[in-house]
Amino acid sequence: MKNIDDWLNAYGESHQNSTNKIIHWFCVPIITFTLLGLLSLVNYEFTINSGIYNINLAGILFIIAILFYLKLSVSLTIGMFLFTGICLTYINRLESLFNYQSLLKYYLIIFIIAWVGQFIGHKIEGKKPSFFEDIQFLLIGPAWLLSFIYKKLNIPI
Repeated sequence: MKNIDDWLNAYGESHQNSTNKIIHWFCVPIITFTLLGLLSLVNYEFTINSGIYNINLAGILFIIAILFYLKLSVSLTIGMFLFTGICLTYINRLESLFNYQSLLKYYLIIFIIAWVGQFIGHKIEGKKPSFFEDIQFLLIGPAWLLSFIYKKLNIPI
């Protein structure tokens, strides 16, 4: 099983070009936000002991991602928990302001544009995106960016 340094180093191998790195600093957070936004639009309502509960796919992804990060690094888990919590707070705010169709349209458009940016970055880099090798790299991308912030702030990973 890979440890956090193995994951970050492997991800970093296809992210050496400075232009690709800059693109990732913009596109990875946007992709994360819009993916959570899209998944938040898929809701499930269920009843337990006469109580009605609601969960959406963004909440399920959040739980899975936090469990994945916990196996790798407690400090990165805390950072990813905070970042994702901020995203979900803004997503909930947007859901109270805009209707489903508008949110779906804008999340999809922005999600696609951000992915186009990512692929342009990898074309410039001359290497395929890491997730083509292992889908788990989709969770490593945001943590890789966070690891740079931690290094600047002298926070151990």
